[in-house]
Amino acid sequence: MNDQNAMGSTAEVFTAFLKLGLTSFGGPIAHLGYFRTEFVERRKWLSESSYADIVALCQFLPGPASSQVGFTLGILRGNGLLGGLAAWFAFTMPSAIILFAFALGATALTGPFAEGILHGLKLVAVAVVAQAIWGMANSLTPDRARAAIALAAVAIVVFVGGSFGQIGAIALGALAGLWLCRGDGPALTGQLGFSVSRQHGVIALVLFAVLFLVTPLVTARTGSQGLALFDAFYRSGSLVFGGGHVVLPLLQAEVVTPGWVSNEDFLAGYGMAQAVPGPLFTFAAYLGAIGPAPNGFAGAAIALVALSLPGLLLVYGMLPFWDALRLRPAAQAAMRGTNAAVVGILGAALYNPVWTSAVLTPRDFAVALAGFLLLTVWKLPPWIVVVLLAATGATLRLI
Repeated sequence: MNDQNAMGSTAEVFTAFLKLGLTSFGGPIAHLGYFRTEFVERRKWLSESSYADIVALCQFLPGPASSQVGFTLGILRGNGLLGGLAAWFAFTMPSAIILFAFALGATALTGPFAEGILHGLKLVAVAVVAQAIWGMANSLTPDRARAAIALAAVAIVVFVGGSFGQIGAIALGALAGLWLCRGDGPALTGQLGFSVSRQHGVIALVLFAVLFLVTPLVTARTGSQGLALFDAFYRSGSLVFGGGHVVLPLLQAEVVTPGWVSNEDFLAGYGMAQAVPGPLFTFAAYLGAIGPAPNGFAGAAIALVALSLPGLLLVYGMLPFWDALRLRPAAQAAMRGTNAAVVGILGAALYNPVWTSAVLTPRDFAVALAGFLLLTVWKLPPWIVVVLLAATGATLRLI
């Protein structure tokens, strides 16, 4: 990559991303817009075409796209891995700290008023997930073939259930894409030339695979709850295709199904995650803090790192190989099928656990619908919708 002024300091990277970590509301798509404004237009760290290429790479891979783009920009500006880690830490920590504090305080929220706030947060989750499905379906399932893949993914998740159903739906989506989705997208142009060696890229990809394959085996042999926590979040982070909201059904299968976290607490935390700046993946800090030991700070740290690590390893490992892979028609077709499948997975999650746990009365339905319209029609920022629905939930419990 030959942009001017491409070299900077780790401290500069940390300061720039800390500002964004404190102010970037609105989810991953909004974050990409903030990054473009800050680093392409204002600071001129890189060109428009180079930024577009980085976004294309991160959207191709599983993981949190906005965090991966930030990590890659940190590598570019901070001259290597240390700069990337500084960018990730600065962008992630503000919201992680807020959600960790919420986890500590949520156990003290008792009484009708507090219960109403928590129920309002669960209704926020209904509105936000419905909005995500609406937007993703328009862009990722625009034709009959991909709509059929999404519908098949719903069926697989419903009948198989758990993480196996979700993994199967993603795998079959990729296979169906190879068959049904060739030649459906625009031609890719541009070039991404990072100073990451192929050797370092291979090491990152091998480490990703080893952690994915070996950790479950070690966990089964040792029975360590700490390893089980790492494995559950690492596996979820390895399968998040199509946007941060897809982590909802994956984490639900990993932490709610085994009884680590209740559905009620899970959805309340997910709703709260919409009110904070920064990446949605910091929801992991909340879940790790309230789950079984190791919980508290240790659980939050394990869960947050484990959920983020796969995406960071993959993007670092793919940097030296992206130019060759991105032009292969088979890779593009498989990704179209995978993206369609995640729409179906998220659609199934909208019903269970999101809808079934939150919408219990006609009044709940009205509040959730109002939240959906505020997000999609009036285009209000998610944090405002969180405040309104939490206040509405508390008010309804008192009247």
